Amino acid sequence: MASVSPARKAAFALLKAVERGRAHSDDLLRTKSIASLSEADRNLATTLVLGVLRWQIRLDHQLRPLLKHPNAKLDAEVSIALRLGAFQLLHLDRIPARAAIDESVELTKQTGHRFAAGMVNAVLRKVALAKHVDFAEGSASELSVAQAHPAWMVDRWFKNYGLEAARAICKHGQSHPTHTTRIDTSESEAELIASGIHLEPGALLTAARIVVSGDITSTAAYRVGRVRLQDEGSQLIAEIAGRGERILDCCAAPGGKTLIMAELNPLAHIVACDSNEQRFEQLGKRLAAVGERVECRLTDATLLADDGAYDLVLADVPCSGTGTLGRNPEIRHRLRLDDLPRQAERQKAILHAALRAARPGGRVIYSTCSLEPEENEEVVAAVLHENKSGQQLSLDGRLNELRDANVLTAFAAERLASCVTTEGSLRLLPGLFKSDGFFIAVIEKTS
Repeated sequence: MASVSPARKAAFALLKAVERGRAHSDDLLRTKSIASLSEADRNLATTLVLGVLRWQIRLDHQLRPLLKHPNAKLDAEVSIALRLGAFQLLHLDRIPARAAIDESVELTKQTGHRFAAGMVNAVLRKVALAKHVDFAEGSASELSVAQAHPAWMVDRWFKNYGLEAARAICKHGQSHPTHTTRIDTSESEAELIASGIHLEPGALLTAARIVVSGDITSTAAYRVGRVRLQDEGSQLIAEIAGRGERILDCCAAPGGKTLIMAELNPLAHIVACDSNEQRFEQLGKRLAAVGERVECRLTDATLLADDGAYDLVLADVPCSGTGTLGRNPEIRHRLRLDDLPRQAERQKAILHAALRAARPGGRVIYSTCSLEPEENEEVVAAVLHENKSGQQLSLDGRLNELRDANVLTAFAAERLASCVTTEGSLRLLPGLFKSDGFFIAVIEKTS
């Protein structure tokens, strides 16, 4: 593709891979093909991939009426070329219209669809000439199109949390994710600042810093693990988990929460499990610096035989990820409503295993990055109904402890109380803080 820029060529290939379900955008954007690009091309390719995935629903809504046959089924490559061009024309002010159109046409030709090149050219020229349209957001159906989220998702959020919360969730899903780092010492923070990194205080945690500008991954402090990127909501889960002498992390990869628990419990023995071989290998490398007190096991959490062995068990379970749509925009395109019950069955099995692993008087922390009740309070309620050896604790008390210990920022201490549900769980909706969405429940093993 000699006449197509490296950034657009790479973005097209990545979007095609996502369309075919081969990988997540976050994984693909870390590949060697992206790393080999110049910084400018790497930034543009990332912007194009994430932008098209975030706005795809609205882009298709705007493109379809401009087709000669609006209901015609288009080949994947043609659809991607149209979306790439339209996204640049409608959302990127600094891209010349001619470059956006001509390279989309060339991509169409060079992927074996020369017959469609004229149509792509004509449609994108109409897009370039179209007037700006303000989309209404007064109902769930309008909001779905305006903020490019599936109608079934928006309708659920509207019914569960109200229109304003649904709007905030959607707008968070359309925004660039906040890059947050966990600072171990003031010296590390000073090192980052000296490296040209502009930091702001965290919204939730006093140990967190929000990266406003600069590439933190290029610093020595990041490379050796003195600072690491981790969403504040994810960090909060590990802070809530608290203390224990024997700790089990059921689904530990990529290991960020495990590392925090190791920091908070320097004398504890921690068992970190994961069932995915690739993720387990990455987990082992990340936790190697902690030493022998963290034992990594390649195993399914539901198969653990350590009954009653742990003071503290973290079950941060695999989930739909609907709280992370800004960070993982492709989820909205592949997730289906009937996926939720299947996820819930797996989550219940892991929570049952976590309860078995906890000793009497021990605690189990159940968490997801999902906004869906089927994966959250309904899982906890179902497991406690079937397993009489546990009782849910309200998180009010734990949040007060974190406030008194100066772990929470003043802003968080004031607002988190309103996030505690009637059952005592904590629900962080995207848009309330500068974090992804999370659900956290604490269960005490009673017998």
